[in-house]
Amino acid sequence: MLAIGVRELEEALNGKANKIQHDFVRLSEELADINLKLIEADAPEREVLRRELDSLRDQQKVLAEEINIWRKRARDVLQQRTKERLRVFLQELLPIAEGSLKTSVERSLFLLDASEEELAAQLEKEQRPSDRTQAGRLIERARTAYDLRASDSTERIRAAVKFANQSGMAQNDDALLEIEEAIKDDDPLVSEMATLVSMQIHRFRALRVADLSLAHASVKKLVTIDHPNVVPVLIEVLENPRTGFVIKDDKTEEVQNNRSRMLALLRLVKWHTQGAKMAIQMRKFDQDKQLVDAAERALELFPGEWSGPLEEGK
Repeated sequence: MLAIGVRELEEALNGKANKIQHDFVRLSEELADINLKLIEADAPEREVLRRELDSLRDQQKVLAEEINIWRKRARDVLQQRTKERLRVFLQELLPIAEGSLKTSVERSLFLLDASEEELAAQLEKEQRPSDRTQAGRLIERARTAYDLRASDSTERIRAAVKFANQSGMAQNDDALLEIEEAIKDDDPLVSEMATLVSMQIHRFRALRVADLSLAHASVKKLVTIDHPNVVPVLIEVLENPRTGFVIKDDKTEEVQNNRSRMLALLRLVKWHTQGAKMAIQMRKFDQDKQLVDAAERALELFPGEWSGPLEEGK
């Protein structure tokens, strides 16, 4: 088991380097953008842009050094030929390790000194089916798995969509409650993972559930989410009029989802992105007059470019 633990630690160390590599690539993209701006900039602006270039290059140098350091540590962990040398290596690594990497270091230290009885108990525990719920397992992965802990949120988004699309998951109130509780987690990546999953579940309910009372409750949740990925979801709600039912006085009434669409429109005004503006512009031709009036009023109040969220009070 120790050999397995060391291999897992090697992967975790390389994962740390990969995470820094993402930041390095992002800086490269920013450098490319600034170089393009330099072509058309006047003299005073060029000086500012050159200073930005110098700053970004300095940051890249630091990141490149960090990447090399973590790659070397990943190689070195396999080069410790005795248990004593490995123990020293792990003890030196422990104070600078964080998150799932720290968990991997602690696991390797445990395996290094564990008795046969402790190893047998650990093996049994790992082979035993988990009693965690599906939501709990996803949250645990967000806490420990490097693919979900990268600076780029692509894998977290993919995992959120996959989770919400499981059969019956969008109707599972217990899972949603567990996910939404994790939004409060102190770990920002765990919190984001939970936010993205919550967003996808509420998207399903807002767009597909026939009970429009439940659908509207999900839209009310969506407008409280402070994450840019919610913008295209709100646009979907706004752009998709549909008929469903509500229950009033024990009677079923057929209604439109216009109040949900109005709520989405008002929140999109506050998000104030170009995508939001284009969606609202199209509502000038909507069949619902209240939406038409609201869209025209929003565009009248904010005629210029929409370049980001409005400050509170505006």
